[in-house]
Amino acid sequence: MSEGRDPVLQAVLDGLNGTGFAAEIWDRDWRMYGVTDDYRVMISAGREPPEVGEGLHFLEPRMEATREAWPAGPTRESMVEWVRKWGGAMAGESPGGIEALRESVDARLEPMIDELEVGPMPPALDGEIEIRFGSSTIVNDTVMLPLREADGTFAGAVVIVKPAVGAATLAMLALGDERLFQRMLALIVPGQRPGAIMFGDLESSTGLARRLPSSVYFTLIRRLSFAIDEVIVEVGGIVGKHVGDGVTAFFLSEEHGSDSGAARSCIAAAREIQERTPAIAERTGLDPADVSFRFGLHWGASLYVGRLLTSGRLEVTALGDEVNEGARIESSAIGGLRLASKPLIERLGPVDSEALGLDPSRLVYTPLAELEGSSEKARRDAPTISVCAV
Repeated sequence: MSEGRDPVLQAVLDGLNGTGFAAEIWDRDWRMYGVTDDYRVMISAGREPPEVGEGLHFLEPRMEATREAWPAGPTRESMVEWVRKWGGAMAGESPGGIEALRESVDARLEPMIDELEVGPMPPALDGEIEIRFGSSTIVNDTVMLPLREADGTFAGAVVIVKPAVGAATLAMLALGDERLFQRMLALIVPGQRPGAIMFGDLESSTGLARRLPSSVYFTLIRRLSFAIDEVIVEVGGIVGKHVGDGVTAFFLSEEHGSDSGAARSCIAAAREIQERTPAIAERTGLDPADVSFRFGLHWGASLYVGRLLTSGRLEVTALGDEVNEGARIESSAIGGLRLASKPLIERLGPVDSEALGLDPSRLVYTPLAELEGSSEKARRDAPTISVCAV
C-alpha cells in the first residue's frame, strides 16, 4: 500500500479490482479516492484512460468538468437527480454536513442543496445513471454503500456500477470468450488497421441442409461455429460475423505485434478449423467427407476496421477492396482448399514461414482469372489476385 493511502478505502478498492467490478471510491469528505481498473476502462470507451479526478469533491465544478471529459461519462442531468435523491444522506455522513456540500457545489445547484433533507445514510443507496456513449446514452444501475471503520465511524463510500440488465442476461453474455470482447473493446474507435482476412464457408451446404433433418443440420452448424470461434480466438484473431454456414475473421497486426504474426495466425487458424471438422461431422452422425470447409485468406493493408453495435447485435466489421477480394478467393477454393493470396504469403517472415512449414521462395501462384474452378465473380472482380494452396 502506498504511503498516505487510507487502509479501509484501499482494501475495498483492491478487493473490487480483484473481482472485476466497476466502481468509484469516495473518502469521508466526499472526495474521489480512486476507481477500479474496469471502471477506468469503461469510461475510456476504447481510448486512452482519462483522468478520474482523484482528490476532487463529488459536487465541485472541477469534478463535473472531469466527468464531462470522459469519453463515456454520466450526463449532468442524471448526476443532478442522484444528488437530489441522495444528497441529504451524503450530507448526513459528511463531517462538514450540508455546509460542506454547499461550499463545494456549483452555484447553479445551491438552491437544490437548500432543499435537501439531511438524515442518516441507509445501508444502501440505489439508483440509475444515464451514461453518454457516442451520440446516444445508455443506463447504468448504481448502488452506493457506506464504508466504516472498525468502530463504526464513517470512512467513505463505494459506488458500484453495472449496465442496467439483469443478472441472467449478464450470465448469458459471460458465456462468450472474454479475450474476444477485450479485442472488440479496442475497436470502439474505427480506423485503418492492417491485417489478415479470413473467409470460410461450408461447401455444398445447400444440398446438405436439404438432406438432413433441420435439427441435425442446426446441431452441425452450432458445433462448427463454436469450434471456429474457439480456434480464431485462441490464435489471437477477431471473429467478424457468421452468415449462415460461413464466417469471416480478422487477424490484426497491432494485436499480433507484426504483419508476419498476423498472417501466420490466419493460416494456422484455417488449418486448425479443417483439422477439427471431421470429428465434428462424426459426432453429428455424418460422413466426414460430406462436411468440408473451404477458405480464402488475404491481406488487407488498408482495412477500415471497427465495432458495429446496434440494439440487436455486436460484431466487428471491416471495409475495403481487400475484403471483397478475400470473399472472391474463398468462393474459388473449390474442394476444401485453403487459398492464400500472394500479398498475404509475402507478409510472412522466415520464423513464421518455417513454423507453418512453408517456403515462400518455392511457392507458385495462379491468378484467379486462370484458376480452374474459380467463380465468375472472382474472374470479374479480382482476376489479377494471385493465390496458392497453403
